[in-house]
Amino acid sequence: MLDEKCLYVSTDGNDHARGTAEQPYASIGRAMRAAREIIAAGTPVRVKVHGGTYDLPEPLRFGPEDSGSESSPVLYESIGDDPAVITGSKVLQLDWKPYRDGIMQARAPEGLVLDQLYIDGRLYHMARYPNYDEEIRIMNGYAADSIRPERAARWRNPEGGYVHAMHSHLWGDYWYRIAGKTQDDVLELEGGWQNNRQLGMHSEFLYVENIVEELDAPGEWYYDDKAGLLYVFPYPGTDLLTAETRGAHLPHLVEIIGTPGTSAQHLTLKGFAFEMTSRTFMENREPLLRSDWTVYRGGAVLLRDTEHCSIADCSFRNLGGNAVFVDGRNRHVRITGCHLEEIGSNGIAFVGRPDSVRSPLFEYGERQKLSEIDRMPGPKSENYPGSCLVEDCLITRVGRVEKQSAPVQLSMAMDITIRSCSIYDVPRAGINISEGTFGGHLIENCDVFDTVLETGDHGSFNSWGRDRYWLLEDMDMDSLNENPGEPDDPLPVLDIVRPIVIRHNRWRCDYGWDIDLDDGSSWYAIYNNLCLAGGIKLREGFYRRCENNIIVNNSLHPHVWFKGSRDIIRRNIVFTAYVPIRVPQPWGTECNDNLLHVPGAQPSPADELQEMSGRDQRSLAADAQFIDPDIGDYRVRDGSPALALGFKNFPMDAFGVRSPRLRKRAKTPRLPQIGERTGESGRLHQHSLWGHCKVKNIVGLGEVSASGLPDETGVLIETIPWGSWQNERGFQIADVVLDLNGSKVDTVNDLLESYEAVREGETFTIAVFRGQKRVVLTIDNAKND
Repeated sequence: MLDEKCLYVSTDGNDHARGTAEQPYASIGRAMRAAREIIAAGTPVRVKVHGGTYDLPEPLRFGPEDSGSESSPVLYESIGDDPAVITGSKVLQLDWKPYRDGIMQARAPEGLVLDQLYIDGRLYHMARYPNYDEEIRIMNGYAADSIRPERAARWRNPEGGYVHAMHSHLWGDYWYRIAGKTQDDVLELEGGWQNNRQLGMHSEFLYVENIVEELDAPGEWYYDDKAGLLYVFPYPGTDLLTAETRGAHLPHLVEIIGTPGTSAQHLTLKGFAFEMTSRTFMENREPLLRSDWTVYRGGAVLLRDTEHCSIADCSFRNLGGNAVFVDGRNRHVRITGCHLEEIGSNGIAFVGRPDSVRSPLFEYGERQKLSEIDRMPGPKSENYPGSCLVEDCLITRVGRVEKQSAPVQLSMAMDITIRSCSIYDVPRAGINISEGTFGGHLIENCDVFDTVLETGDHGSFNSWGRDRYWLLEDMDMDSLNENPGEPDDPLPVLDIVRPIVIRHNRWRCDYGWDIDLDDGSSWYAIYNNLCLAGGIKLREGFYRRCENNIIVNNSLHPHVWFKGSRDIIRRNIVFTAYVPIRVPQPWGTECNDNLLHVPGAQPSPADELQEMSGRDQRSLAADAQFIDPDIGDYRVRDGSPALALGFKNFPMDAFGVRSPRLRKRAKTPRLPQIGERTGESGRLHQHSLWGHCKVKNIVGLGEVSASGLPDETGVLIETIPWGSWQNERGFQIADVVLDLNGSKVDTVNDLLESYEAVREGETFTIAVFRGQKRVVLTIDNAKND
């Protein structure tokens, strides 16, 4: 490497200085301009930034002119014992005066734009109802009457307030801005585009904020931008006259953006602390492919059209939106040794552009025909992230503002490695892979737990595979690969270029599945995983290999498999019988050599597994002989019957972050007691006959998920015999009856009682849930049949 040139920045510096160690610059922006001149001359450059707080008036924008090369990379690094803190906030100089009831008031600076408020580094919350409560799991407080007219009648002018509501099925959330209210105190709302499955707000889980009349608790604030007045109810012991008050106003801190054909390259940010950005939930409106996700393409650090750029040993804290967003074409981005916490939306997101996808669809209900889709395999363009790495990162408490988010999110990306990360305390999945475009990902040695804390129907790892092959209008999915002797149809893997590997991880999800492969997720290799609570779910899809996993206190959950799935399930240790839903026998290509752990039992044939799968001829029920499960060591002893079946021990001490700095901070999951069960339902299955049809109560998370229901309610139709009136009137197997003549059907008893109340010859209506939407059937004279 050529002799490098060093530039220095210090909060005590001067932008008119020389940028040397003795005469540093005062701003990073000034150092950037000087660095460009050095880079243009072909000299490597290193910008050294002393510890301290650097408030940005605008984002730091790096482009091709800031690039290094493989032999001469450019490095911006924080030096000294304390990190250089880059913020999107500014200190507010305020003259506080008492207002009323402990609330303080101050005249705001002219033109102030304020979204998040920090006092002595502590986040305060917009005045809200109900009040913020850290101990409440969902949304830190909610109330069913939050937007009812009787509540809104208390507000003189709620314009500019916000409504935050969970999705009716708990698939993420919605945000709305209040535009006003009618004379009848009905709120006028705009927004709700943050979720791509428009099924409405949850009736209970919602709150309002930025309403002056709700300023009634310590830790709240309200900014009257028309009058230019800021109101704060300080926490006990806080003296606003001496406290530092900061307002966040920038959504982005650093943008590294190249141009097509001229990428920003070989640039590293090291050791910085990125803090205090504004929220972006109202900008989160671009739908991803056939999912409930939308995205905002920005973050505290934004990368677009880059190559070989790195973020190393940085921290991200108190951010209103995404922390790191890797947008479109990027190659070899490395994010290593970072600590992310208190993040408004996603932690690290790799999201390609739709123009890289062949035959894309965007709304879940959209379908297309085999005759219409592009049959060329792989991406259509290079406008996606590829060959990127997230390694040795501690990511916790993301999704503080937006619940449809993840610590690590992948969509329209290829060959992303997520390695040795600790991830926990999040509202939805820990790691989420949207659709199968374009595969090749590797997830290994991660520790992911305390997930799905505020949502439902999800897992610590979550994916779906609604690729171009999925649910075509003119093809029966069961016809794919239906003949074992014929070559496999390439259709299921047109979008996924290489398999996705999930190995050597520890997962725990108490409100869902540990590993949840939903809606057609295909070509996965899942092996050497320790699952501590929720088990492994595989719904639809093709070419899944699930091998050598340990599923503590749970089992495999096969949901709605296609006949020619070609799945392979072998050499796993499960603690309970399988939990299948609508899976044709025999299961997959192979399901065998699995061990059903029965404490103290001698080996015997696993008859229950064999009866369920139509395979498992060599599988056993026996004591697995674990070494020490009380300390999380689920390796098996020499002589274990699992070893005789081909199971191989894998390390139990290599989960999560590796660096001593992060290991000191990282938590580990609560270890289960053998036999402990999570997510148990209190409902009775209650099988019965409705005419000649077999029906039962919806019971358990599996049936809720398989039917796409919001919660555990309704009656599942299991069989519809030929000639029954239900068959003649258009009912379908797996319909879930929700109401009859407007009366709610929660259980089989409700259904039978409501049906008996219908008089002979009377026309009546039945609402069923089918294909994840409500369908109303009008039944004419069924009782005369």
